[in-house]
Amino acid sequence: MAQSSAHSFGPWRQALHTIMNEPGASASAAVPLTMGDTDAARCVPSPVEAMSPTMDAVNHLESRTSTAQAASVELTAYGKCMCCSRELRYVESSSRFRCPVCDTVNDLKPHIRQQQGIEPLTLKRLKRCAVKCSYKEKAAWKERQAIHGDEPFAEKDREKFYEPLEKLVDSSFSSWVCLNHSFSNGIEASLDDSGLNMNDIIDAYNILLGMPVNVIRAMMSATDRLLKRPAVPLRRMRDIRFLLIILENPLLAQHNFYAERKYHHSLLKRVFGMLSCLNNECHRGLVNWFSKYTLEGFRNKVHLVHAFTTYRINRAQRSKLGMPAAYESDWRIMSAARTMALLFATNQQTQKLPLSDFYNAMIDYINLMGDFESWQSRSGKFTFCQYPFLISMGAKMQILESDAKRQMETKWREAFFNMLFHQKASMPYLVLRVRREYLIEDSLLQLAQNELDLKKSLRIEFVGEEGVDAGGLRKEWFLLLVRSLLDPQYGMFTYDEDSNLCWFNSASFENEDQYFLVGIVLGLAIYNSTILDVHLPTACYKKLLKHPVDLMDLASIRPALARGLEQLLAFEGDVENTFCRPFVAEVDAFGQRKWIPLVPGGANKMVTNENRQEFVNLYVDFVLNTSVERQFGAFRRGFYHVCGGNALSLFRPQEIELLVRGSEEPLEIDDLRGQTEYQGFDEDEDTITHFWDIMKAMEPSMQRKLLMFVTGSDRIPATGSTQLHLKIACGGEDSNRLPSAHTCFNQLVLYRYSSKEKLEQMLHMAVNESQGFYVK
Repeated sequence: MAQSSAHSFGPWRQALHTIMNEPGASASAAVPLTMGDTDAARCVPSPVEAMSPTMDAVNHLESRTSTAQAASVELTAYGKCMCCSRELRYVESSSRFRCPVCDTVNDLKPHIRQQQGIEPLTLKRLKRCAVKCSYKEKAAWKERQAIHGDEPFAEKDREKFYEPLEKLVDSSFSSWVCLNHSFSNGIEASLDDSGLNMNDIIDAYNILLGMPVNVIRAMMSATDRLLKRPAVPLRRMRDIRFLLIILENPLLAQHNFYAERKYHHSLLKRVFGMLSCLNNECHRGLVNWFSKYTLEGFRNKVHLVHAFTTYRINRAQRSKLGMPAAYESDWRIMSAARTMALLFATNQQTQKLPLSDFYNAMIDYINLMGDFESWQSRSGKFTFCQYPFLISMGAKMQILESDAKRQMETKWREAFFNMLFHQKASMPYLVLRVRREYLIEDSLLQLAQNELDLKKSLRIEFVGEEGVDAGGLRKEWFLLLVRSLLDPQYGMFTYDEDSNLCWFNSASFENEDQYFLVGIVLGLAIYNSTILDVHLPTACYKKLLKHPVDLMDLASIRPALARGLEQLLAFEGDVENTFCRPFVAEVDAFGQRKWIPLVPGGANKMVTNENRQEFVNLYVDFVLNTSVERQFGAFRRGFYHVCGGNALSLFRPQEIELLVRGSEEPLEIDDLRGQTEYQGFDEDEDTITHFWDIMKAMEPSMQRKLLMFVTGSDRIPATGSTQLHLKIACGGEDSNRLPSAHTCFNQLVLYRYSSKEKLEQMLHMAVNESQGFYVK
């Protein structure tokens, strides 16, 4: 046993020896004392914090601190609290200081000499101690049973048997040296590995939570003391493992009553505070360490931060300071947001959770437009727009729509005052008068002529047709124009039958104006809250936001090509002699095959085992970037010509795709039914009842086809089925005519068919025989 123990604790003793021999590791430096504080020097905020709420307390402390008064300017030092990040001023000779904001003692040098005799905790050692205590309890129970029968121990009497475990837990969880080196997996902490055995940690907590209350109380109290004074500056990755151990405590997510919730959140605020204040190296390590968590473990951490953030926002809403001042000055909310940013960065690498899992619903209830304006003005205050992954899709859309509406109103007022004061004719709306047979030409010409008016509200008039555009003509114009521009036969885009997605045609003869128009159309669709049937991949929206694209993006556009490149990378034989592939890309230009060198002299440079990764990287870059640089550049300019505001930067690429195309989520038929209007039908008559029964019974793919038939898109709005408004109109009595649809109004025309079977047959025939928007 001794051998095993020495082997297990060797790395810990070595690390302890390293810490104790660091320059200035002594804890004997003189510390100025204030107000009977025998532990640490009290600090005052730096000049930049002079207006903080704690100034009264600080002035009171300064008045009673003779040592601080006597200190000269040369002996004053500045530093940031390791928990709340407040910049503080303290006496330079101090070895530690206490933050007046969060009450954390910050040791400038390691203060761990008295912790040397405490060995790290292991699961085996914890189990052994728990078994011994349990054995004593059972032995005493047998003796008691012989005298008092089955009468159980009083809780206080039972706690006495577990006092050894209570002492072990107290000493382990109150010592940074002990806890930070506990539950080791035998690997030194690095960017790739935390050095912790997470399964042992989880098992240890399960054991402790089954113990009497004195053991649990000792664990929580010791954790609280440790977090108030870790005793070590947290500068290296190996210094922060104790925070991950504490974060695994299941009790931190338990909030059964107010006092419990308040106490557990008081621990979490320190954990999140310390995690958020770490340096960049530690943050990179945390992102990698979180990526090793199980899906359930990672999701639990996200939910833990959400619960804490929600709690703090609720507190802020009841604060006397009012909103947004209450949350702008709350370091706890800032710390939670920064911690969530680490988890979000991990999720960007691993894709463990959907983006929606990072939305905090409570944030939707604050004044987000005020928050957006504060963020946009670069006020320097905390705003949730700094962490847009916390803001739900619906809230972001409200910000975008409000910003668009404000810009439209500005343009409307400009037009009004131009007419009023300068007798200059100007329309308050952007009105396009187009001929159906020259849709692209007329649209391109008039958009170019009205380039400065694109942020006005859009109205469409079709030449030779009567009608006022109340939204239907605009939607029809969008659908027809997108259908024409993205039609592969037009030559601007290529269409992949495996992925059903379009991509820019590198061999297109069209000039940049046409691609500029496509960008404008997409921007106008977002600006005017219109869903388009645009089969562009996520890579397109990533490039719009200047996010890098890679082989995974190519796989979504051209899966066959991506599979070939992946096979090339995975091939274990001789690549050069097997594939005989030079450094060239193959391009199909309207039926003619061309070979484009990826590097100078690429036709004479062969792909080998050593350079195949370089070849794949160059090929992906050629397909997604270099070959379409001219086309995509014009497209991007058109898009940002309309959507150049800051509101769009709140969105992720996937969210912009949702804005343009809508959501692929399954249809919620009951929600859709609740948002449907009826014209000529009663809601409860047989035809309507039969229609919804038929739609519910359809396969999801068929439901999508029906949605495409009625609305022109097989997707629902980004915020769900409740935002999709359908109309069902009566075309007359029983007939052999097929149902029809007016996609610009989301209107379905049905007849009072004689039976449910006939209605189902007619619906299927109408949907399956209708022409789609893409002609293959």
